[in-house]
Formats: sequence, structure tokens, C-alpha cells
Amino acid sequence: MKKLPWRNSLLLFLTALIWGVAFVAQSVGMDYVGAFTFSFSRCIIGGVVLIPCIWFLNRRKEEEPEKKASEKRDKKAERRICVIGGVCCGIALFFASNLQQFGLKYTTVGKAGFITALYIILVPVLGLFMKKRVQGKVWISVTLAVAGLYLLCITDGFSLGTGDLLVLLCALMFSVHILVIDYFSPKTDGVKMSCIQFFVCGILSGIAMLIFEEPSLGALLQAWMPILYAGVLSCGVAYTLQIVGQKDMDPTVASLILSLESVVSVLAGWVLLGQRLSLREISGCVLMFAAIILAQLPGKKPAGSVSDEREPA
Repeated sequence: MKKLPWRNSLLLFLTALIWGVAFVAQSVGMDYVGAFTFSFSRCIIGGVVLIPCIWFLNRRKEEEPEKKASEKRDKKAERRICVIGGVCCGIALFFASNLQQFGLKYTTVGKAGFITALYIILVPVLGLFMKKRVQGKVWISVTLAVAGLYLLCITDGFSLGTGDLLVLLCALMFSVHILVIDYFSPKTDGVKMSCIQFFVCGILSGIAMLIFEEPSLGALLQAWMPILYAGVLSCGVAYTLQIVGQKDMDPTVASLILSLESVVSVLAGWVLLGQRLSLREISGCVLMFAAIILAQLPGKKPAGSVSDEREPA
């Protein structure tokens, strides 16, 4: 394995840091606005933030030598794939992000961060239904993750809390989201597709907001800080950092660095919100984090395996 550029590693760590703290922003935002209102606001802002990035990247491409006619025809097909991929990703993101928002109303930031991180393990498991091979270490990771989830979430009455269950469903939907991206991203521009997905998710959340909630300008102004953080930093900046940081880097190692968001979410919940975990819950976090690390350790990649690259929280 070639030596990792320290700059790329730093950018990916910053991405994990932003995404981890975003759980606090989402939790605080729910004190003022509904889940759909928060998702609508953050996604629209995230999409708007990416527009200048797309403009800048297009300007750089325009400076390149004139391309052949066949390559120009391919760009038309690529734009079509970009739109279809963006819409599909946006629909999956709508369910994932809003399940996470509702879950944060009933569980702690730290627990939500670790349960959401299960997407890294769920992705290869779901890949079985797409006839994709799974390494043996993934099954060991699944066993560790289930044990950790039990310690973290299951109460004395052997029941899964409402918030924990919603975030677990969120992790499942993020897994679907990642599989959709795994299919479309090699065929089109990732930044453009991400911009489309944010607007699609924002529009769907806006429709749900008007049906199920009563948004007000006053409430939005009260929640302006967490909304801006989630929209500008978590959606816009962090995604761009991920794109730059993963260039020329082993995606498995990149995913391992990004999975540190789960640890950051616990620390952020403790420092910023005063949320604490019991010894039992901490043990569950340790097991789940061990499962995440094991699932991402470099190894021989099976033919037809699923990409496990992370998308924004």
C-alpha cells in the first residue's frame, strides 16, 4: 500500500469532525423546528452552497483543450444519468435524513452517531441481494455490531427505544443511499449529482413540512445557527472536502477515517450538550466501533464487492 498523503488524511478527518458535530446541530435544531422543516432548510442550503463549486469546476473544464464530438455526445448521456442518479439519491436521502431527525428527538447524540455508523456494515450485507460477495470479516463485524447495539440500546425490559429504532432504520436507508451512489457515481459527476440530490431531498421535505408541520419564520430564525451549520458545513463543505480528500487515496482507508464521525458525535454530545453514557452504553459503543474498524480494515477485495464510501449525515 502506498504512503497516504497527510493532506488527504487531514481533509477526511475534518470531514468526519464536521459530520460528527452535525449530530449536535440536528439535535439542537429540533428544539425550535420540526424534522421536515430542518431537513428542508439544510438540504436547500446545501444545494445552494454546491452551485458555486460546480461553476468553478466547470470553468476549469472549459479551459481544457477542445474535446472530440464523440466525447460531447457522451456528455449528454452523462447529464441524463446525473439527473436520474440525483433524483434516486435524493429520494433515499429524504427517508434517511428525516428518520435520523425524528430519531434524535428520542435518543442521545452519541447513540445516534454510533447506530447511524452501522451503514458501513449494512452496505455489504445488503449487497448480498445484488449477488455481491462479502468477506468473512464482515460477518464477524456484524456479530460485534449486534452485540454492541444490544448493550447500547436494549433496555432492561428487552425493548428497543423509539429513537434507537428510528435511527436504526435511518442507517438502513443510508445503506440503500450508498448502494444507489455506488451504481451511479462512476458514470457521472459526483458534485453535480450531490447538488441535485440535496434539492430533491429539500423539495420532498418541504412538501412533508407543509402537510405535517406548521413552519414559521420566527422558529427558523431561532434555529438559524444549527440549520446553517448542517446546511453549509455538513452538506456543502464536508461533501466537497470528502471529494478532494479521497482523490488518489485507498477508499477503504478513507472510509475508516470517515467512520470516526461516530466517536466525534459522542464527544460532541458530551462537551456541548452534557449528554453522558452509562458504562454499559460505553461498552456497546466500543464493540460497535470495533466492528466498524474491522469491516474497514484493508484486505483482499472480492470480485463484485460493494463500494462503502460514506455520504453526508
